[in-house]
Amino acid sequence: MSKALPKTPLRYVIDGVALESDRDAAGSGVTFCFSERGGGVSRPPFASLNLGESTGDDPAAVAENRRRLMAALSAEDLLPTLVRPRQVHGVEVARVTGAGEVPAWVGQGCDAVVCTVADVAVMLLFADCAPVVLVAPGGFAVAHSGWRGTRGRIAARAARALAEELGCDPARLSAYIGPHIGARAYEVSEELAQDFAGEFGPEAVPTPRHLDLGACIARALLDEGLSPERVVDCGLCTHDLVGRFFSHRAEHGRTGRHAAVAFMRPDDMERALGRTKEL
Repeated sequence: MSKALPKTPLRYVIDGVALESDRDAAGSGVTFCFSERGGGVSRPPFASLNLGESTGDDPAAVAENRRRLMAALSAEDLLPTLVRPRQVHGVEVARVTGAGEVPAWVGQGCDAVVCTVADVAVMLLFADCAPVVLVAPGGFAVAHSGWRGTRGRIAARAARALAEELGCDPARLSAYIGPHIGARAYEVSEELAQDFAGEFGPEAVPTPRHLDLGACIARALLDEGLSPERVVDCGLCTHDLVGRFFSHRAEHGRTGRHAAVAFMRPDDMERALGRTKEL
C-alpha cells in the first residue's frame, strides 16, 4: 500500500478551465479531476464548459469543451480513446483491462468504470449526483452515484471490482467523493429518507427530509473495507455553488454537465507500482 494518504484535490484554473485535481492521487500514479463549469464555449443555459452530449447543447461546443478540459490535464492525446459510458442510474460496473478494449457495459449502460490500463481516460458526467474516484497503484475507478446508485452501493461495487482486478485488499484503495448536492439542499420524501437511514444509519438523514449522499457513500466504502483515513469528501455542494458547478435541481433541469476524469500515464503507473513493491 502506498504510504501517501489522499488529500482534498487542489483547485486549478488552466487556460480559463477550472477544476479540482490531483496528479498523483495518494501516490497511485493516477491523475484525476472534477471539472467546474468555467472556461468553455457553450452558451446559456449550458455556459460554459458543458461536457454533456445529451443536454441539448451544440455538439461542436461540447466537443471543444472536452478538448479544452483534456488539454488542461495535458491529456488531449487521449481524446480519441476516451471511455464515456451511457449512464443509467444503475449499479453496473464496466472493466477496462486491455488496450483498445470497449466493455459491453459501456454501450449498454453502466455507472462505474474500472480501468487498469495506461493511456486510457475515463469520463463520467454529473449535475448534482456524486462523482467518486477510487485509486490504487495500477488502477482506478470512476463512479456516478445519484440516489439510486448510492442506495445500490455503486461506489462500493466499483471498489470491490478494482480490488479484484489489482488483487489487493480494499484497504489499499483511496477514495475521493467529488462535488455533489449537499444535504442541506437535498430534500427528499420522508419515505426515501427513512429507507436510507435504515440502510446507512442516522447520519444519512440529518433531518427527516434531507439526504446526505456523501455520508451514505462513505459508509458504503467503509463497509467494503476501505480505511476511514482513505476516504475524502471534497465538501463542495453543486446546488450552493451553482456559479461554479452545474446543478440539475438549482437550475430546474435545464443545465449542462461537469465531469470526473481519470487516467494513468505509463511512467507514472510504473513508478507507483515500483513504490508499492519497495514497501
